[in-house]
Amino acid sequence: MTPAIERLKQAGITYQVHRYDPRDVADLGFSEQVAASLEVPAAQVFKTLVCEVETGELIVAVLPGPLTLDMRTLAKASGTKKVAMAHAARAQKATGYVTGGISPFGQRQQLNTFIDRSALDHDVVYVSGGRRGLELEISPTDLVAQTAAEVACIARAQKN
Repeated sequence: MTPAIERLKQAGITYQVHRYDPRDVADLGFSEQVAASLEVPAAQVFKTLVCEVETGELIVAVLPGPLTLDMRTLAKASGTKKVAMAHAARAQKATGYVTGGISPFGQRQQLNTFIDRSALDHDVVYVSGGRRGLELEISPTDLVAQTAAEVACIARAQKN
C-alpha cells in the first residue's frame, strides 16, 4: 500500500493496480516498455514530473510518456516566466516518492498540478502508483479531480 493508493481508497475513487518488473524497462524507452508490459497504448501511460518555477515553488506536470514537456507552455499555464526540472533530491523530499515512482496522488506536500489535455482523450490513463513497477489505471476526470489539477496543453512531440 502506497500513499497514492491510500489517498484514492479514502476518496472512494475507482482505480486498478497494475504491476510490472521495473528491470524490464531500465534500458529501453520507459513509456513504451511499460505500455507493452501492461498491453495498453503508450499514449495512455502518463509520467509525473516535478518542476521548479522561477520563484522556487515546485509544481507537477503529468503528461503522456512518449511526449516531451513543453517548458514554455507549462510556464504560461502556471503563470510564471520560467520553469525547469526540479533536482531529484528536492522532488523526492517534497513528494515522499523516489524518482521513477513519483505519483500525482498522496504526495507529502500536494503540489500544484498541471495535466496535459490529451488525458481527456482517453477513458482511462495509467500513472505511477508511488513505486517503481506500480501503475494505477484511473479515469482522467478522477485524476484531474483528485489532484485539483489545471488541464493545459503542456506536451509536445520529442525532437529526434
